Amino acid sequence: MAQGAGSASTTSLDDGIVATAETCLSAIHEAREAIHGVIFGQEKIVDLALVTILAGGHGLLVGLPGLAKTKLVETLGTVLGLDARRVQFTPDLMPSDILGTEILDEDAERRRSFRFVKGPVFTQLLMADEINRASPRTQSALLQAMQEHFVSVAGERHDLPRPFHVLATQNPIEQEGTYPLPEAQLDRFLLEIDVGYPDRAAERRILIETTGVEDAKARTVMTTEQLLTAQRLVRRLPVGDAVVDAILDLVRSARPEGGDPSVAKKLLWGPGPRASQALTLAVRARALIEGRVAPSVADVKALAEPVLKHRMAVTFAARADGESVTGLIGQLVAKL
Repeated sequence: MAQGAGSASTTSLDDGIVATAETCLSAIHEAREAIHGVIFGQEKIVDLALVTILAGGHGLLVGLPGLAKTKLVETLGTVLGLDARRVQFTPDLMPSDILGTEILDEDAERRRSFRFVKGPVFTQLLMADEINRASPRTQSALLQAMQEHFVSVAGERHDLPRPFHVLATQNPIEQEGTYPLPEAQLDRFLLEIDVGYPDRAAERRILIETTGVEDAKARTVMTTEQLLTAQRLVRRLPVGDAVVDAILDLVRSARPEGGDPSVAKKLLWGPGPRASQALTLAVRARALIEGRVAPSVADVKALAEPVLKHRMAVTFAARADGESVTGLIGQLVAKL
């Protein structure tokens, strides 16, 4: 079993973690291969989505139409054995359309009582399609459920299933009539995953394998309990001092106050401690996906952009000079 550079050695792990890791690594590898058998040319995107779920978080998929974002979420649900639902966000969507509502029932003896009818949020994997098309009120209702893992209706608490993950999509074009997510609420997402075009070889494979009589079908590889075990394992994996220091150096350098001098003056705001927490969980999950039981500094570098991109903003003057959040993150990563 491989181990990460700058992290605790395998011999420092107790026998229980080692045994669990061996089982989880095999299941995760099989799940990863099963997803790649359906989603072509998006290996990095698939891995980032798996990182999001293994780390117990939510993901924001940003990409143009027709890049298999919906197909990816459906495939993840099938392969990981999760109950998955999809909600198409529109301007007239109400919070009750997502969370659920109370209705008045009347029994045979004409006694009346209220009954709660659960909304689509009561699932294990929810695809919130084009989340920026819903009103801020509806967005905040979903984001609150994402953070608290329960819904309150008429003063009653209703717990969401475990595990519970949201993979929301956002279309970077056709912005007229949309409601961009507030920056403070973007922080609810563990990763922002940019979905780009496939390369020529992958697109050729897509043409050949998806326009015939039958498409490739996803198969269930993991159970819900296996996924929960893997998520618990992620939180138990050791993180070496070198990795912790790299996370702290990166996140703290990306702030307008006390950050890297060459970058700080170009930022309106930067990531808080939640970004450090997200990165610590994400590097552990990435290590598992890569077949290791401890993360390395390379994992920190690989996940810096999806963890930090939606938690930073550049000043107007910096944008006018051609600076971007992605470019500034690249400069900080280069210094690790």
